[in-house]
Amino acid sequence: MTRKENTILILASIGTFVEALDIAIINLTIPAIQQQFQVDKETVQWLQTLYVLFFGGFLIIGGKLTDHIGKKKIFMWGTVLFFLSSLGAGLSSNFILLAVFRAIQGFGAALLMPASLAIVTHTFRQPKERSRALGIFSSFAAIGSGSGLSVGGLISTYISWNWVFLINVPILLFTFFAALYHFPKDPVAEKKNNVDVVASMLLVSGLLLLTFGVHDLPYIEERPFSIIGLLLLSFLLLATFVSRLLTQKHPLIDPALFSNQSLVVSNLSFFLLGAFFIGFLFLISLMLQQDMEYSAAGAGLLLVPFSMLSALIAKFAIPKISDRLSTVTIGILGMFFMFSGAIALLAALYLGHPLPLVLFGAACISGIGMTLCFTSLSVLGVRNVPATHYGVASSLTSTTYFLGAGIGLSVLSFAGQFVPGSTSVGPLALCILAGYAAVAGGLLVYLGIADKRKHAIVATV
Repeated sequence: MTRKENTILILASIGTFVEALDIAIINLTIPAIQQQFQVDKETVQWLQTLYVLFFGGFLIIGGKLTDHIGKKKIFMWGTVLFFLSSLGAGLSSNFILLAVFRAIQGFGAALLMPASLAIVTHTFRQPKERSRALGIFSSFAAIGSGSGLSVGGLISTYISWNWVFLINVPILLFTFFAALYHFPKDPVAEKKNNVDVVASMLLVSGLLLLTFGVHDLPYIEERPFSIIGLLLLSFLLLATFVSRLLTQKHPLIDPALFSNQSLVVSNLSFFLLGAFFIGFLFLISLMLQQDMEYSAAGAGLLLVPFSMLSALIAKFAIPKISDRLSTVTIGILGMFFMFSGAIALLAALYLGHPLPLVLFGAACISGIGMTLCFTSLSVLGVRNVPATHYGVASSLTSTTYFLGAGIGLSVLSFAGQFVPGSTSVGPLALCILAGYAAVAGGLLVYLGIADKRKHAIVATV
């Protein structure tokens, strides 16, 4: 890699670091926000849900705009939106205003993420260099997710909750001006077809309603007709979207992309990874603070080593592992660590929450598994994808990740109703997490077997 390429990679990676950080960083600050604005637990959780909804819902459009308008332009617009919304959230004087800025943050991230990934995939063209660059890029997301809890707990305790948002401001200001100088200009675009606005609205509306419906499933006895109506309407909108993809001459997403087996398996696995990891962030916060009675700062400090572990793995282990193992094998190894971490936390429930076992489980998930999984699945998501579809392909993987996050967290809340217990985190929730990792690992094993068969056929021809 040249010095210029390294600079572009780092700046693009900062974008994915910030959006991943903002998902995790809010978890340990929720009690402080709840106390200041006097809102209940269900209401304050919408700060997380709105971010995930708008991020996941608009990602496909962000990817399409990246391909249609230009990588650098969309990156800059996404950076500006994220900057302004972070500033607004940090200075919010009431909860409604904070929730609105949190939703805008999600929209800004939906522009920033696919543009960042498209910049990396266009900068590094050689397969080996691209794989290594995508590994570094993805590890920034894993580090952001892993460090969010610890940073959020420390900020909430020693400064104020406002700074979990304001911390983005200087980072994004630097990124904007550095990217403006270092990123190459977008090439003069060929005349392209207009973005299918109708399909875009169908997709966004369908995903938003689906996630809202699943999120409210725990209250189905109180509001059966409204919740079932939301789910049915979301299925109708998404079915209409799929029908439009198959019938339009220039669809929002080229259906031919889904003939790419690597892309399909990557997206299914990303859905399960999102359900697993966002669920883990929620559960580990409850376990440390409510079941084990640590303060926000104490819980955050306990999780600091795993942020460092994730960074070390990204810096030193990933490049060496990538030279020795296939991308699929790295993903399988990552899912094994995720599964092992869930089992360790499950065992901790029955052994009285011994701290070493809880931390071992968190290390397997946040320190090791997430870094390996995110790196592998990001590479698989764009493998064999034409350069003209990088933006859409990268936004697909992120969409499925955050759709999984929104739905997976709701499934955990729904399941918790049926297994009441004396602790905040029950065994069923952790069994569900282990199930997510097991299914995703099985999908990757299937892809690995399919790859070997292809190579064997090519070798005999």
